[in-house]
Amino acid sequence: MKWRYFKQHLFFFISRLCALIIAVAIGGFLIYIFVNGIGAISWEFLTQPPRDSMTKGGIMPAILGTFYLTAGAIIIALPLGIASAIYLSEYAKEGPVIRIIRIGVNCLAGVPSIVFGLFGLGLFVVFLHFGSCILSGALTLGFLILPTIIGASEEALKAVPQTFREASLGLGVSKWHTILRVVLPNALPGILTGSILGIGRAAGETAPIMFTAAAFFTAKLPTSIFDEVMALPYHVYVLATAGTNIEETRQIQYGTVLVLVGFVLSIDLIAIVIRSYIRKRKRW
Repeated sequence: MKWRYFKQHLFFFISRLCALIIAVAIGGFLIYIFVNGIGAISWEFLTQPPRDSMTKGGIMPAILGTFYLTAGAIIIALPLGIASAIYLSEYAKEGPVIRIIRIGVNCLAGVPSIVFGLFGLGLFVVFLHFGSCILSGALTLGFLILPTIIGASEEALKAVPQTFREASLGLGVSKWHTILRVVLPNALPGILTGSILGIGRAAGETAPIMFTAAAFFTAKLPTSIFDEVMALPYHVYVLATAGTNIEETRQIQYGTVLVLVGFVLSIDLIAIVIRSYIRKRKRW
C-alpha cells in the first residue's frame, strides 16, 4: 500500500515539475522579449511606416498586413474546416475512403510550412495569376491551418453526446436542423479552441507569406486584396537576416516581435472570451 502511495505522489510530483518547467520557460521567454522590446514601443512605432532603410520609423504597414492575412486565413479556413468536420463526423460512412481522408488531414497538419508556401506560389501566384498579394497569402495560410481546424472541429462534434441527436430526431427535427441547432452550438467551444491554435500559427508563419504576399518594404497601405503587404514575421526575418543595418535595428527587431506576440495573444484572448461566454450561456 505504501509503495502504491509513493508511486502516486511521485507521479504527481513529476507532473507538477513538468508544468512548472513549461511555465518558467514561457514566462522567461515573454519577459526576455518584453525587456528587450519595450524600449522600441511608442506611438510613432505603432502608427508610422519604416524609414531610413527601416532603421527608424514604425511598423504600421506590417501590423495592418498581418491583420489582413490572419483575418483572411480564418475567413477562408473556418467555414471549410467546420463544413469538412460536419461531413466527416455526421454524414460520412466509415470505410477505406474516409480513413484515407482522415490520414491525409493528419499528415497535412504535420507538413512543413515551407511546403505550403511553395504550393501557394505555384497555384495562386503563378497558375491562377493572382500575383504576390493579400489574397494569395490568405489562401495559403488558410490551407495551412485547415487541417488543424478540421481535426479540432471533428473531435468537438464527436464529443457532443449522441443522446442529444437522438432526442432532436425523435421530435421530428431534420438531421440538418439537428446539426445546426443542437450539435454545433454544443461543439462550438471545442471548435473555437482549434481556431485559436490556427490563428496563432497563421499570424506567426513566415515561409508561406514569403512566397505569396509579403513585401520586403512598402510604405503605402494596401487598398485591395491584390496588393502586396508587409507582415510582422517577415519584417522580423528581414531585419534580422537581410537588413542593411542589422545591429542598428536590434531594438526594432525585438519591438516587432513584442508587437507580434501581443497581436497573437490579443486575438487568442478575444476567442477565449467568446468561448467562455458561450459555455456560460449553455449553463443558463
